[in-house]
Amino acid sequence: MRTPQEKLFSSFDGSNLFYRHWPATSTSARRMIVLLHRGHEHSGRLQHIADELQMPDTALFAWDARGHGRNNGPRGYSPSLGTTVRDLDTFIHYLCQTYGYAMEEVIVIAQSVGAVLASTWVHDYAPKIRALILASPAFKVKLYVPLARPSLRLMEKLRGNFYVNSYVKAKFLTHDPERIASYNTDPLIARPISVNILLGLYDTAERIIADAGAIQTPTQLLISGADFVVHQAPQRTFFERLGSLCKEMHTLEGFYHDTLGEKDRAKAFTLIRNFIQKVEAGVPKVDLSHADKSGYTANEYQQLQQVSSPFTLKHWHFALTRLSLATVGKLSDGIRLGWETGFDSGSTLDYVYKNQTSGRTPLGRFGDRTYLDSVGWKGIRQRKINLEELIGMAIKSLTESQQPVRIVDIAAGHGRYILDAIAGHKIDRVLLRDYSPINVEAGKALIKEKGLAHLADFQQGDAFDQASLASLSPAPTLAVVSGLYELFPDNAPIKASLAGLAEAVPEGGFLVYTNQPWHPQLELIARTLTSHRSGADWIMRRRTQYEMDQLVEQAGFEKITQRIDEWGIFTVSLARRIKNT
Repeated sequence: MRTPQEKLFSSFDGSNLFYRHWPATSTSARRMIVLLHRGHEHSGRLQHIADELQMPDTALFAWDARGHGRNNGPRGYSPSLGTTVRDLDTFIHYLCQTYGYAMEEVIVIAQSVGAVLASTWVHDYAPKIRALILASPAFKVKLYVPLARPSLRLMEKLRGNFYVNSYVKAKFLTHDPERIASYNTDPLIARPISVNILLGLYDTAERIIADAGAIQTPTQLLISGADFVVHQAPQRTFFERLGSLCKEMHTLEGFYHDTLGEKDRAKAFTLIRNFIQKVEAGVPKVDLSHADKSGYTANEYQQLQQVSSPFTLKHWHFALTRLSLATVGKLSDGIRLGWETGFDSGSTLDYVYKNQTSGRTPLGRFGDRTYLDSVGWKGIRQRKINLEELIGMAIKSLTESQQPVRIVDIAAGHGRYILDAIAGHKIDRVLLRDYSPINVEAGKALIKEKGLAHLADFQQGDAFDQASLASLSPAPTLAVVSGLYELFPDNAPIKASLAGLAEAVPEGGFLVYTNQPWHPQLELIARTLTSHRSGADWIMRRRTQYEMDQLVEQAGFEKITQRIDEWGIFTVSLARRIKNT
């Protein structure tokens, strides 16, 4: 029996979370395994995996997720599922830094709810881990009560957050009598789950299944053949869509939901060991630098460019929506501005940042509020908050290392977010650039309004002109690219832009960049809204986070950290310049 060390780590918000560490008995293998427990449970329930996996040369770690086990706080609660996923990102980065492992040496083995957390982390943050092993992921829990989900959503709106007790009994989790007995007597198992987490689990799982093609991590999926707790169909759909070049799916007939705690779990452990050996023997390297030409998101983009068939209800739905926005919708000042300047213009973005309802007549103001509260614009405003945080983090690092803080934003729009972000910081120089003369003039006015003319300048410039960016003088120590690359489907101009910034930013400098790996309204936008570029339809090609990070890495930057909104739409990442190219 391997004896764990019991420790705490501090998560991103200062919360201390409990974890167990089973040290390796030798150093012959360069790998670490992170175990994620099921919902309601805790890391102590994973002791048998540490013993029976039979990998003594491997360090194992397992946490108690927020709201579980030996952590403080209400049982079954987290502020959001995204909070717990960010906890996981913080935890694994902490382990790598503390115990001296590279991200490429990490293997994650996760069950049930833990498997949803792990697949969401891999999708949203695109860590370059060695392998992902998912056992009976809880992509869709069997609630058995008719209309349970809409009823819970309605009750949440009326009552606020509340708790739902699990109906699952130990005898429906495993055939192992010892596991059944220990489950029934374990004082740390908590049956309540916060309704915001239960509903967030459903919503996030649907997003990850729909976009599983974005996941490139070598993945093994173990399905329990007699699972009373979760549905199998979403698990199989996830596997079919999975983008990884190395993937396996196995159905363990007769197994209940606790796949790795079943009576015959040795079968599962054999499959896991074999998969790890297969991955470590070598898997194809993934190069997404040409993902704009072929592949997952390129195909999606091509489909969006096709004219929709008039013989479908979807076609007429979009046509009616566009007509409504182009007529009565113009009573909303925000919608009218979108038609005049483009719904992806700097002017529209500035309007969304202000988030102040404005329109002609009460109907127009109601429409404007609805428009501003759309999920995409809520994500944009969260992106601004995340930008300000990571820009502040870069400024702090530069200041502590006694480097000058010279910032360039190569496509600043009106510049509101960058000027808000530097408030309260000691800055040497800020150069804002944009291709649009309208944005340049508006940005200059904003600089004057904020009393920053002594510090900031706004110039017209092409964000994709490699030579122009490379010759920036004095050299910027922090480059910011926000909301730009997402608007252009081809990778060639993105590569040129990043190459120019890589020439301009010295080693040790920083790059803050954004991405849009997912959008639930992608087709709606393509069929109903227009771009600032010649009034054409606003059709976007998504870049998976893996693709975007790879482009940045190939230019000579190393990603340090990332933020993402609760809807998984917009990411903001911070990278450090590591080498000359």
